[in-house]
Amino acid sequence: MDTEGFDPQKLHGAPPLMPWPKFAEWIGMGDEPIVVRTWLERGYLPSQKVGKRTMVNVALLHQQLLEQEWTL
Repeated sequence: MDTEGFDPQKLHGAPPLMPWPKFAEWIGMGDEPIVVRTWLERGYLPSQKVGKRTMVNVALLHQQLLEQEWTL
């Protein structure tokens, strides 16, 4: 997963599903929401379609980030 410019700590306290524009604001990418939309289109972020809306599956993303090995 390409998480450039992404701070996993910002997911703390988020609801399990979030509209992608709101998610972009939540993680500090509100000035570049198209980047978040591109992450969704490329499958970098887990998503769920609810009606016409594309929601970021924040709960699954949080789980994936916790399971991922981090190297510095």
